[in-house]
Amino acid sequence: MITLLKVTISGPPGSGTSTLVAKIADSRGWESMNGGDVFREEARSRGLSVEELSAEAKEDTDVDRNLDELLQKRMSSPESPEIVESRLSGWWAHKNDLECLRVWVSVSDKERARRIQKREGGEFSDCLRRSQQRQEDDMARYSSLYGIDLDDMSPYHLVIDADSKDESEVFNEVDAILDR
Repeated sequence: MITLLKVTISGPPGSGTSTLVAKIADSRGWESMNGGDVFREEARSRGLSVEELSAEAKEDTDVDRNLDELLQKRMSSPESPEIVESRLSGWWAHKNDLECLRVWVSVSDKERARRIQKREGGEFSDCLRRSQQRQEDDMARYSSLYGIDLDDMSPYHLVIDADSKDESEVFNEVDAILDR
């Protein structure tokens, strides 16, 4: 069966992208792919743990480049799932001229930390510090590797400020556009 990419979902950790993808997939019967799953598959294929591949990626930029190339190939394939979730999937769809809805779910640093704390536990201040550090590290890496500025929302058709919205409100906003 041939399917084509219909929507990319992107946002920082703690923004609710995984929840949004699950709701879209459930409501429409669509398949999804998570960029993190591609990373986990690669770790397995190399006989490494996720942590070991992460450590390798910090030392060797080709790890990220190869995984991002693989993700782009899958997104461009006639067998692509309808939904692709990753931090850069909207950028890849934009750069590869893929006709699909590109969504960015935005949340403040404090809201991300609150959500991460709720999901994983720990002290709020630690969650905030780690979340901010990860965002800074990712921004520097994507800028260095690809010249991508994560603050640039120009590739996205829809940017949702999810700080004061619950998961149903975010889903309803995306679902309404998908119905057009």
